Amino acid sequence: MAKTVVIIGTLDTKGAEIGYLRDRLQALGLETMVIDSGILDEPLGIKLDPDRDISRSKAATYAGVTIDDLRNAGSRGKAVEGMREALKKLALELYNDRKLDGITSMGGAEGAVMGAAAMMQLPVGVPKVLVSPIASGKHYFDPLVGTSDIMVVHSIVDILGLNPIAMTIFDNVAAALKGMVEHGHQLPEPVAGERYVAVTMLGNTTRAVMSLKERLAEQDYEAVIFHSNGVGGPAMEELAEAGQFVGVIDFTTNETNDPMVGGIHDGGPERLRRVGQVGLPEVIVPGCIDFSVFHSGHVPDALANRPVYDHNPEYTLVRTSHEEMIELGHLFAERLNAAKGPVVVAVPTAGLSIPNVPGGPFWNPDADRAFLKTLQTEIREDIPVYTFQAHVNDPEFGRQVANLFIELMKEHAYL
Repeated sequence: MAKTVVIIGTLDTKGAEIGYLRDRLQALGLETMVIDSGILDEPLGIKLDPDRDISRSKAATYAGVTIDDLRNAGSRGKAVEGMREALKKLALELYNDRKLDGITSMGGAEGAVMGAAAMMQLPVGVPKVLVSPIASGKHYFDPLVGTSDIMVVHSIVDILGLNPIAMTIFDNVAAALKGMVEHGHQLPEPVAGERYVAVTMLGNTTRAVMSLKERLAEQDYEAVIFHSNGVGGPAMEELAEAGQFVGVIDFTTNETNDPMVGGIHDGGPERLRRVGQVGLPEVIVPGCIDFSVFHSGHVPDALANRPVYDHNPEYTLVRTSHEEMIELGHLFAERLNAAKGPVVVAVPTAGLSIPNVPGGPFWNPDADRAFLKTLQTEIREDIPVYTFQAHVNDPEFGRQVANLFIELMKEHAYL
């Protein structure tokens, strides 16, 4: 039986282009279902199959409204938001009903955001391809990818017209979807007896985490590493909620402090909460909380007098202030105190990042001690806080943290 690819697009402006991609997918032997996410006008340059495709009127009902309600929402933004909510529910229903094997969308800003929102509802491994001219330059990728595994293709030209450049992109997208739906696979359910441990890392903690990973392997645990760049931590927490891990070593928790100053590694308001609510064993390290991350040349004026460190040509690190370190102590305690499972905190006292060493631009032991003192004062009595006279990126410290996790699992009889 042929696999079905769902195609989302605003047919009032991208009808011919969506139709071309539909035809290419069908020529490759795939079934298609087109969903019209257009709001203002009738489909242009494409004819929907009433037995297979979904009109904009029907799509809108998944948000509990009519297409006329969306048209009269008062602003373009409100209309797009309404259709986006409809598409999210529709995509998930199609997947649960086994009517969706892969999904793609082509659009500009609004069209891409709506299509991406639908894709984000689907599990890891379901083929997802988004085509947009905003998939490059200075645009943020969060609205296009979120914490999902969406493949984003830069269309180079705008999606308006069938020219050699556009058709080349569309042909290759069709070929990619053909391969993905027929030869890829979804993320499987955890197998009994497998012991995967989620670990967070940045370049500033790589050496320690590599050592930690080796130590875990000696005890038959396999580390799954997430880049704590504002997306990695939340993605880790989502997969922990989904049951993919036996425990978590949140070694690099910088995503908690970027929100305080507008840094780009913003893990959101639920960071450090979700794993604890699941009840998984976790070891927490305040790795890299001594800085926030900004695009080079875009450090806010309010932070201009702080110590900075050029991590690479793209990113500048800015030292966390003494007051913010105290605030982080409050935050860590408050969020970890709500945990339902066993928690251990490990604090290295000889530096929390690569530039945080004696003589380095981020060396401020008073500020780091203020974090530790606040945490120790406010953390629950049954949550131990261990200190180590080591640097966060010291391989030996990585092994010591791994040992804490191994002992935690033994102590609480987690196999």
